[in-house]
This record gives sequence, structure tokens and C-alpha cells, in this order.
Amino acid sequence: MSKRYGGEFSPTGRRDPARPRESVTAERLEVPSFRGRKPMRHGAKINLLFFLPLIALAAAFTNAEASAMAVDLAGVAALFLGAWLTRDGVRAEDAFDERKVARRPAIPRKLFGAVSTGIGVGLLVWGGNWNAAAGILMGAVAAALHLASFGLDPMKDKRLEGVDRVQTDRIARKIEEAEKVLTEMTDAIRRARDRQIEARVEAFEDTVRQMFRQVEADPRDLTSARRYLGVYLQGARDATVQFADLYARNRDPQVRGDYMAFLDDLETNFAKRTRAMLTDDRSNLDIEIEVLRERLNRENLRIEG
Repeated sequence: MSKRYGGEFSPTGRRDPARPRESVTAERLEVPSFRGRKPMRHGAKINLLFFLPLIALAAAFTNAEASAMAVDLAGVAALFLGAWLTRDGVRAEDAFDERKVARRPAIPRKLFGAVSTGIGVGLLVWGGNWNAAAGILMGAVAAALHLASFGLDPMKDKRLEGVDRVQTDRIARKIEEAEKVLTEMTDAIRRARDRQIEARVEAFEDTVRQMFRQVEADPRDLTSARRYLGVYLQGARDATVQFADLYARNRDPQVRGDYMAFLDDLETNFAKRTRAMLTDDRSNLDIEIEVLRERLNRENLRIEG
């Protein structure tokens, strides 16, 4: 019968006191680390945007003229800036599309990325040839192709039908603050250098985001979820920061087990709260249907009378 062996510091192993020191029992991941993830849109094209400036960088050093080399290097820097802005713009647009209530990005990164790409191409064409017309023309073509490939950034806020602007902005602001807390939690747990714990934290964050979607679907749930999206979520972040710092120093299995149990309890409570909000929504729907039926019955009796 096959056995799995590993050292004391195996990322998926745990020391078993009943066995010799070198033997470990592997813990199976309950939640795949890729659950709920989607491939990044335009991933290949974005990688190409980062690769092409490297070719231009190598060609820039072949120029014997110092002024042409300086212009080419400036063009390469503009291309790298455009690629970086485009990647962040695509990520921001994906987050915007995922939510039912969202505010448009404060900075149109994809638009600025197109402008930066056009400037970079224009500088590369202009450097050495010193033909301004050709540089401007090729830069404009590059910017237009960039916009055609990646599109524009979201220019309008996403709101719910029948909900006033103040309520929509409050929901969007609350969820944005909660998303920042989750990001800080993810950054903190990476310091623990334990892939299994990172996957467990990602599973917890997926559960929390289900509450986000429920609040966006029904703004009335924000009142009951406020403590979860505020106090409890910030407490989870603070506990994660303390655990990551402590576990990175001594790799104490007891601390690791306590933190995993803490995440289990916290995720269970978040899931129960989300299910309770769904049950309340169903109860409200049943009440509305019953009231409407009674009114229709009264109207029918009145007409027959």
C-alpha cells in the first residue's frame, strides 16, 4: 500500500505525534484553490503588451546617436506604462462587471493606457528618423488599435432599479471598504508561506463575497449585514495579520490549527447570515403575494356584488 512521506516542513504535511518524526499525514484540501476563479480577460494580449517593449528596448541600444537612443528609451518607458495601466484597467472592469452595484473607476486606466501606448509608438517611430508626421500618425493608429482591442473603461455608475442614488452609493461604498479589508487579509496571509492556509482564506473570502452579492441584490439587507461587513470582517483581518506574523516565525502547528478552526467558525457564521437574509427575502415575497391575493379577492367580491 502506497504511503506519502514528507519532511517536517512540508507545505501540506502535519506532524503526527504517534509516528516517527519523519513521517507525516497529508491533509487534503477541502476547497480547490481555483474555485470561483476565471481566466483574466485579454490575458494573452496584455502579456504581449509587456513583451513588445523588450524588443524595442534591445533595439534602442543599437543606435549610435545619443539623442535617438534617449527618445527610444522614453518610448519604451511609455509602452511599459501603457501595458501596466491597461492591465489594471481590465482588472477594474472585471470587478465592476461582477458587482450589481458599483461606482465607475475613478481613473480611466484603459484610456490612459491607450494614450500612453500611442505616445510610446510615436516616440519610437520619431526617434532617429525625426519625422514628426510619421510619428504622430503611427501613434494615433496604435492608440486607436488599443481602444479597439481593449475598449473603454466603464463611464457610468452601476445602480439598482428603483433604488435612490444615496442608498446605492452607500452600498457601493460599504462593499468597496469590505473589499479593501479582504485584500489586506490576502496580503497578510501570504507572509505565512503556507499554500493550504492561503487556499482556506480564499474560500472564506468567497463566502464573504456571497454576502456582498446578496446585499447588492436587496439593499434592505445592508442593515443586518453591517456588523458582519464591518466589525467581524475587520476582526478577521486583524487576527490574520497576527497569525501570519506569529506563524512565519515559529511554524507552531497549534497556532495553525487554532487559526483554521477560527476560519471555520467565522465562515459558518457568515454563511448562516447570508442564508438568513435569503430566507427573509422569501418571507417578504410570500407576504407581498398574500397581500396582493387578498386585495384581488376583495376587488372581485366588490365587482360581483
